[in-house]
Amino acid sequence: MSNNLLTKSITEQMQEEAEMQIREKKKVVDYNTIEYPIEVIVDKYLNGINDDSNEIFIPDYQREMAWDQVRQSKFIESILLGLPIPYIYVADISGEEEEENYSETKDGRLEIIDGTQRLRTLVNFLNNELQLDNLEKLKKLEGFRFSDLNIARQRRFKRTTLRVIQLSEEADEEARRDLFERINTGSVELNEMEKRRGIIRGAFLNVIDELARSERFINLCAFTEPSIRRVEPQEFVLRFFAFLNNYQEFNKYKNITEFLDKYLETMNRTDKNTLQSMKNEFYSMLDCVERYFPTGFRQGKNKDRTTTRIKFESLAVGIALALRQQDNLQLASVDFIDSKEFREYTSSNASSSRNKVIRRIEYVRDQILG
Repeated sequence: MSNNLLTKSITEQMQEEAEMQIREKKKVVDYNTIEYPIEVIVDKYLNGINDDSNEIFIPDYQREMAWDQVRQSKFIESILLGLPIPYIYVADISGEEEEENYSETKDGRLEIIDGTQRLRTLVNFLNNELQLDNLEKLKKLEGFRFSDLNIARQRRFKRTTLRVIQLSEEADEEARRDLFERINTGSVELNEMEKRRGIIRGAFLNVIDELARSERFINLCAFTEPSIRRVEPQEFVLRFFAFLNNYQEFNKYKNITEFLDKYLETMNRTDKNTLQSMKNEFYSMLDCVERYFPTGFRQGKNKDRTTTRIKFESLAVGIALALRQQDNLQLASVDFIDSKEFREYTSSNASSSRNKVIRRIEYVRDQILG
């Protein structure tokens, strides 16, 4: 706490101004609290999922399944023990479809704001795709699937109710995104890129998602399945463009998170032609890596070893900068990646100060240009 706060004296006028600001900024969000049996919640999610007409759906900004078997098992154990379960938050999206795209199958659907991991766990368990493991209290259920429970217990489980906070159709997209941010900011379960996908939506983020799914990109970086679920590829793509187009301004921001957030917010307002040019530049960079770097962005000589963020952004951005100066690059050697200098610039303890960011990116650029 700063000394200014310790010595600050709150006056009656300050109290009145604070109260006025609370009333001004307070969002009036209409909502209902509903209790649904597990069986009903799962049915509302699965019925129509293939043609995107399911009543309860997971929006694209929510992450994929991230809970491992143990985490899922612990959640199921909590339900079986009758322990309190966190609310699931959903929002009625009626009235948001453009008239030309209007479809009755879309009307009245419920977008999940928070609770996707719990819902997917329930689906996995009821579909016998989850085998309980590493339970804390119900040790005798180790190795059980849903179908292994006796019929009476199966019925009781399916009619166990979960509480759902349902925002009315009056809650606009801004209110939903704000709620998502406040639920998840500071949570150990979401990394910064996952938060961005829930908070800073836009055209550029759609491009990032598209590029992050490129098989070539995933293979060149050797991303693991867990890292893909945690949207690491998206983080790498965002870093590539942010440093490529703004690395000399890095010191204007208090940290890397603010640097990336501000860049993403700005680029979400970019026109389609610029975004297409950016995609082309990304793929050109990958072409160069595929052609001249046998192990891609991976660490060392091991083709199965994933890359680091520092090594990726140094190589990728340095290559792209070189291509901007000479689009028909012909490299005689890439031996510099085994040099003492490059290892030092991209080591795990290499800092992200402005000078060092510039040094390692421009080192790669200059080595490639010769």
